[in-house]
This record gives sequence, C-alpha cells and structure tokens, in this order.
Amino acid sequence: MSADILHKMNQSMIHRGPDDGGVFVGAGIGLGHRRLSIIDLAGGRQPMSNEDGTIWVLLNGEIYNYPELRADLLQRGHVFKTKSDTEAIVHAYEEYAEGCFSKLRGMFSIALWDSRKRKLVLARDRVGKKPLFYAADRNRILFGSELKALLASGLLSREMDDEALSDYFSFGYIPAPKTIYRCVRKVMPGSYLVASADGVRESCYWDLSFSKVEQRTEAEWGERLRHELCEATRVRLMSDVPLGAFLSGGIDSSSIVAMMSHLMKSPVTTCSIGFREEKFNEADYARQVSNQFSTDHHEEVVEPNALEIVDKLAWHFDEPFADSSAIPTYYVSKIARGQVTVALGGDGGDENFAGYRRYKLDHYENRLRSHIPHALRRAVFGPLGRWYPALAWAPRVFRAKATFQSLSRSPLEGYFNSVSYFRPDDKARLFTSDFRRRINGYDSMEVFRSYYDRADTDDPLSKIQYVDIKTYLTDDILTKVDRASMAVSLEVRAPMLDHHFMECAASIPSGLKLRSGIGKYILKKALEPKLPHEILYRAKQGFAIPLDVWFRRELKDMAYEIIVAGKDEILDQRFLKKIWDQHQKNYYDRSALLWATLMFRKWQKIFCA
Repeated sequence: MSADILHKMNQSMIHRGPDDGGVFVGAGIGLGHRRLSIIDLAGGRQPMSNEDGTIWVLLNGEIYNYPELRADLLQRGHVFKTKSDTEAIVHAYEEYAEGCFSKLRGMFSIALWDSRKRKLVLARDRVGKKPLFYAADRNRILFGSELKALLASGLLSREMDDEALSDYFSFGYIPAPKTIYRCVRKVMPGSYLVASADGVRESCYWDLSFSKVEQRTEAEWGERLRHELCEATRVRLMSDVPLGAFLSGGIDSSSIVAMMSHLMKSPVTTCSIGFREEKFNEADYARQVSNQFSTDHHEEVVEPNALEIVDKLAWHFDEPFADSSAIPTYYVSKIARGQVTVALGGDGGDENFAGYRRYKLDHYENRLRSHIPHALRRAVFGPLGRWYPALAWAPRVFRAKATFQSLSRSPLEGYFNSVSYFRPDDKARLFTSDFRRRINGYDSMEVFRSYYDRADTDDPLSKIQYVDIKTYLTDDILTKVDRASMAVSLEVRAPMLDHHFMECAASIPSGLKLRSGIGKYILKKALEPKLPHEILYRAKQGFAIPLDVWFRRELKDMAYEIIVAGKDEILDQRFLKKIWDQHQKNYYDRSALLWATLMFRKWQKIFCA
C-alpha cells in the first residue's frame, strides 16, 4: 500500500490522536497510527517494532497491567527500549504468540504484523470498548479504528448491507460483526483475527460465563465487590497526563468517584452537565457527591444547538446510530476535555447488575407467562397488543400496548419486542415492499437468539444480561462513548468493565441483582458504606435529553424536510408521515423512531452522496 493512501487514512482520524502520527511501509504491509499520548509521552510513538524490526504493532487503547507484563518479560530475556505499554504487546506476542491477548488487562484494538510468518493479527478487547473494522478480499485486508479510515482509502465499495440496516431500525445500532457496508466487518469483542496467505480466520479468546454461581452472604458479596471495584479503578489511574471522572450523580459514576477519592492523594477532577429542563437535570445530585468527596468539580448547563449537533454526530459515528444520549455524552466529554485528557466513567453497572428498568419488567412478564399457557396468551394478548391505544393519556396497565404485545410472545421474542425501536409490527410498515423483498424474510431477532442460546445458564435474567452485554453494551453504549469522547480527543476508561470485575458480577446469583423490584440490589448494598442513601436509592433517571420537545420545536422544520419530505427506495413515506403527525399532535411520543430515521437520512446525505 502506498504511503499516500496511508496518510489519507491516518488524517481521517486525527481527532482520535491529535498528538502524533506515524507510518510504516514494508514489503506487503502498510501501517498508520494517530496517537493520543497518555503513557510514556516521549517514547511511545507508533508503529512500534521489536529489536530486529520483524514484528510491528499498533495499539488503540491502554494496557493496564503492562508493568507486571514488562517485569515478567524482562525476566524471560526480552529487551525493552521504552516504558510504553505498547512495547509490552510486541514482546508478549514474541513469547506467547496469539495467546498473548488473554494476558492483557485493558481496553484495546491491536494490529500486529509478523513479517517472518507473513501474517497480520487483529485483536479486540473483551467487551469491545475499542472499535476495530476490517475489509478483506483475496488480494488485501484493510483495517482501522473507524469506518471513515477505510473509506478514505478509496478502495472500498459503499454498497449497503440490507440486513444491517434492518437490524439498525430494530436496535438503534448495527450489531457486530456487521457494519452498514456489505464489504466491511467488525472484529468481534474478545476475539482476534489472523490474515495470511491461507485466508482469514477469527478466534475467540474470552467469553463471560454465568454458570459459576457462588453462594455468599450479602456482607461477603459487599466486601468482595468493594475490593474488586477498588482494584479495577486503581489500575485505571495510570496516566502521564491529567486524569478525572465523569460524575452524573447516579450510582455508577458516583461509586467510581468514591473509589478514586480513596486512592488518589489530590482531589479528583469531576465533570458533569445539567439541563434547564428539570426532568433531565441531575446536576444537584452530582454536586452532592462532589461535596461529599471534596472533588474539583466542573459543571455546565447545556443548551444544545440541535441542528449543529445532528450533523456532527452523524459524521463521527460513520454509520446510522440512533441512541440520542450520544448528545449529552458528547457535551460532557467536551467539558471534561477542557480539564483532563483521561476520564473514568461508570459504564457497565446496569448490564452487570440488572439496573435497567426493562429487566424488572421482563421479570414480571416472565412470571405472568409461567402462569398462563402460551396458546391462551397468544389468543388474548395478541389482539390486545394490536388494539390497545398507546396514546399519552391512555390508562397504563403494566406498559399497556407494549406489555400486551410482549406477553403474547415467547420470553426471547417478548424481550426483543420490548427493546426494539421499531417493533416488529411497525417495522413491517416502515419498509417499502421493494426493500422487504430485498431482505427476503430476514428477522433481526435472530441476532438476539444466537446469544440467548449460547449463554451457559438457564436463568432467565442472566440470559438476557448476556444478550445485552454482547449486543447493547458493545454496539450501543461503548460505541456511543468511544465516538463521542474521541470526537474531542478524550480517553474514557470504565472500571466496571474490567474483566475481573465482570466475572465476579457474573458469579453473583441473579436474585441478588434484582430483588423485590430493586435493580442493582447487591451493588447498592455494597456501596452503602461509601455513598448517601439518597444517591443509592433514588429513581433512575438515565442520561437523556428532551428529544420529544425538540421534534416539536428546534428540530421541527429541518426534521420535516429530511424525514417526511425526503424520499428513498427503503422507507415508506406514508408511514413516516403518519408517525410524524402522531408526534406533532401529541398522540404518541414517536421521538425515538423519528430520531432513528433522521440519523439514517443524515448518514445517507453525508456518506452516500
């Protein structure tokens, strides 16, 4: 590959690494890297090689246990030229070959070129905190941390993957290994890929097991969780640049700040955002936690420029992405970047400890399913799900329409229905008849089924936690945080996604995660010595924005032109006009569906023009 193409690919991602850039071109290989300098500022330049230049490595992320790895490898005779965590990967590969990835504790996407064996190895961390895309054919393999880097090569077809688009309108994201482009795939989390003259193969080096459930008292679990979280936080304080934390005032971010305050000698730098709309504002809670731990707190009230942020997000995400909490994530990242280069966050608490409301609702629905035969449920609740109004003023029985629809289905089908953006009935009307023929009966629920069936447990809650960790966590939550933070060149670390901490959480009986309708029960108990009762047991707010209001005000004119007046061969304009009118008349809150459609059309305009 020419240095010219490498330079274009590198420049497309300068926001991910504004501090430095490097290129290596050898026989049959070209490597490019953008660096956000965190560890060994002077000596950590990439691409980096071993002593004789036969092995080259690129790292996006951080290896938190590299001091221990380095000490072990020095004892085994390896010679180090730098103090960088990247160099530890080179020598670990020399020592352990592809077994080296299971020895790494961190967040990473890694590319290794082994010139002696003429093979390229691509590896991704266990839960997919760092992205890694590739496109392979018989002649070459292209890879990069963002889709736009591959597109910048000018060597790819932009043909859309129709099944991936169908997935998008169900989930609000495109699940790995798919991307929006037919010829580009994502390396799976916890896996490595080897490309050589023999072809391309992908192997899994880690998976999360829910089968090793341990019986301990609540006090014993509390002590163990505090220890594991403290240790997971400690290893993430490694930095040669300013480091701080996101602080929303919720349980997860507050617990990380509590651990940091215990471990650090100086006050923790904390950053939060607020909104003028009280329903969405958590600033008071963040302030309360900041005061308790005497942090150096930075807070801003955000009034987003709705039109500007839509285009910015569509460009940074590279493919359709419908989670509107990317907006506050972008703004809190921007505020944090004004103070620090690295921020710790609370991602992972809800997935590990059943904190989302949907887990509680799914639990209740499963209890009802167990008492009513499936044939009767389908006969009674199926028609109710079609006929029951979902108007804002309609009385709520359970979740009314959505619950009736879910109860008429199996547990997996019901869960899929409850978390879908466009539920199966609406999705059938969303697509044109031509596009429905193109996808030929493809059902996005099969994405969930593949993981649901793979989970090594019969416990219903644990099975859907496993599904969410493999899908929603990786391709929504972590994608959102990565793109929004990297847009402002901020590194975000997540102690609750440390694999040791996750394995500990997976061994806790599900009845201690969701108990008597309380999600995160055992985590809250564990944190009672650290955090105020008001923070631990207040109602969950979530990181959200007043999207429903935006579509009736700030976004209205622009969104109408793009969603309703715009046309393509994929989406049915009559159905889009119907949900637009329903939202404008306040009959239904269709803001999530409208946002998903808007972000798809914005992607089309930016990347398909």
